[in-house]
Amino acid sequence: MIPYLARMLDITMKNNPIPCDWKRAIVVPIYNGVDRSIFGNDRRVSLTSVVCEQKEHIITGQLRHVWEMSGWLYDSHHGFRPGYSCESQVVTVCQDIAYSMDEGVRRDTIIMDVSNVFDLVRHVRLITKMAATVVDLREVAWVKEFLLGRSQRVRVEGRIYEEVRASSGCCKAAY
Repeated sequence: MIPYLARMLDITMKNNPIPCDWKRAIVVPIYNGVDRSIFGNDRRVSLTSVVCEQKEHIITGQLRHVWEMSGWLYDSHHGFRPGYSCESQVVTVCQDIAYSMDEGVRRDTIIMDVSNVFDLVRHVRLITKMAATVVDLREVAWVKEFLLGRSQRVRVEGRIYEEVRASSGCCKAAY
């Protein structure tokens, strides 16, 4: 089966249209065990094609590699990188604060909640930024084809709601 999947992914990489099903997502809330009646007490998961998710994973790895090698990512970038996490970010901030206190240096800090920041990423802006880097233009074209024309539907307790176009967001969908 793997040779067939590899061939299908290769075909989509050569600027052929991505299957429409790959551009549709069903968003389902996964409740965190707290009161279900309070909006936001869940994690929203976007269900998409497993094959497409594999291609996303491959491209993400390639982008990360290119950006790390070209110096676009710094040690302070902790999101979505192997060996980095929310915990490593907290440790880094605590170390910086402790160092400043030891040295008697005043440090101003701004803390922001960016937990839903990826819901706000505009597809067109993301593609423009990707194209400005040293990324293979075939990857940019694939991501553009993948992101433009996306849609999503929400499923809650077995009921599927009306499909809407998604012009922003790259990790999970909002409802």
